[in-house]
Amino acid sequence: MTSRSEPADLSGAHRGPAHLGGAPRVPAPPRLALDLTRRRAPSEIIVQRLFQVFAFLSILTTAGIILVLFGESLVFFQEVPLSAFFGDTQWTPLFHDPHFGIWPLLCGTLLTTVIALTFAVPCGILAAVYLSELASPRTRAWAKPALEVLAGVPTVVFGYFALSIVTPSLQSVIPGLSGANALSAGLVMGLMILPIIASISEDAIYAVPQSFREGAAALGGTKVRTIWRVVLPGASSGITAAIILGVSRAVGETMIVAIAAGLEPRMTIDPREPVETMTAYIVQVSLGDTPAGSLAFQTIFAVGLVLFLMTFGFNALSHRLRKKIQRGTL
Repeated sequence: MTSRSEPADLSGAHRGPAHLGGAPRVPAPPRLALDLTRRRAPSEIIVQRLFQVFAFLSILTTAGIILVLFGESLVFFQEVPLSAFFGDTQWTPLFHDPHFGIWPLLCGTLLTTVIALTFAVPCGILAAVYLSELASPRTRAWAKPALEVLAGVPTVVFGYFALSIVTPSLQSVIPGLSGANALSAGLVMGLMILPIIASISEDAIYAVPQSFREGAAALGGTKVRTIWRVVLPGASSGITAAIILGVSRAVGETMIVAIAAGLEPRMTIDPREPVETMTAYIVQVSLGDTPAGSLAFQTIFAVGLVLFLMTFGFNALSHRLRKKIQRGTL
């Protein structure tokens, strides 16, 4: 027992809990810095550089397309002011009295796209729900590949299918339907983008965690209520991306509208009449006798620029919607 006159040993007063009871401090082992860059095999470095080349090649290709479109369109807009391009309602650049109003082409493009989406979106989402939630594994194994086969059919085949099968069938039930019309072109275009919407939506629905379904079932939700109240909202970001991708695909479609919709630019919302889309006009001028370098030939670059901006806008909208849905602010 130590006396009060002896000084207390305070050397361990500030050591912390590990040193109570006189236990010696064990120094922590030094951390080893891992330098993975020096230990990679030469083959891995070559593969990484190869991937970088491909990535920059895609960026350079996109930049080249943008430069060509903007450069050639600038030559066109030096002759045709923006007020005439967006203010006129006639599109006759190949006539003796030329008019350069983009609205007839824009109207035909949007009309066929709306018809296609009206058919493809509900059918695609319902097909995705069936394949993911209701179909047996055996049915899903053959039904989904069979649906995706439509994505590999050439669009020119769809065009002649619309002209020779769909249009005569519609003419038997719709009076006044023209031989070339927006309705048949839009319906067949919807059939073309149906696999895109259905496949991507099915993947998004299938990726919803199973715990969501089990939680809804535990709360007494039926199968249908679980699908519409839980599963589809959980997959809404993927479904939105599928729809926007389908819109971009429909806006850029060429052969179906060139064969089945006609080549008559007009401002109309009547699907029974022939219309001309922006892509069909580009094909008409590119394969025609319009001399290169003329003002009429430069119109394809101006139309292509508008088409590019529309597609870019749809993709940006899709990205913004996905971000809002993921953050829960939409």
